[in-house]
Amino acid sequence: MHSLPEGYRALVIGASGAIGSALQQQLQGDPRCALALGVSRQSTPGLDLLSEASIANCAKAVAAQGPFHLVLDATGALTVNGRGPEKRLDELDAAHLLATLQLNAVGPGLLLKHFVPLLAPGQRVIWGKLSARVGSIEDNRKGGWYGYRAAKAALNMLLQTAAIEVARRRPMAVVVALQPGTVQSALSQPFVGDDALRPDEAARRLLVALDALQPAGRAQFVDHQGQNIPW
Repeated sequence: MHSLPEGYRALVIGASGAIGSALQQQLQGDPRCALALGVSRQSTPGLDLLSEASIANCAKAVAAQGPFHLVLDATGALTVNGRGPEKRLDELDAAHLLATLQLNAVGPGLLLKHFVPLLAPGQRVIWGKLSARVGSIEDNRKGGWYGYRAAKAALNMLLQTAAIEVARRRPMAVVVALQPGTVQSALSQPFVGDDALRPDEAARRLLVALDALQPAGRAQFVDHQGQNIPW
């Protein structure tokens, strides 16, 4: 990460997942990175995305190890409470929709609330959140996956709105929704083929893409190759 200050400090939220773990490992191997801290459900303190109290407690616990120049939110799930994405309208269920939104949009929104204050002031900082191309309203060409699409679209709006506010106090901040590509992971295993990216390759590509982005005063939506995705 050559665009960040020498000795930059990084935080990976959701570091127990395939991509989160790969991101943390890549950052730990960067000699310019002074700290690559990971938090997850398995960390101490643990992070429960469905509990704002847990999120606030985790932010308070890691604050002393900041401020951070790079925060990567790698949380999210395709399968919620044992149920995968809906393919047809007749599969819609209110409880499942709400659970999907809670995990993939509300939780990450609360992460913004509690962790953005830990970003370093007066320096280039990056907030990167794993999103998904299926969250693009304009790019939706196949339909299906109702709850997951809606949750990622809601997430993207939360990121966009937060980015405008963040830029007022941290004009050098980059806030970005990231499409990691199709990656081999427990999250995607039921839905992908053999051509999926290895997590380490996806992580490398994402960090390269982040390194090249410039502050825009608003959020950006890019894929693992650094190409813009329509909102």
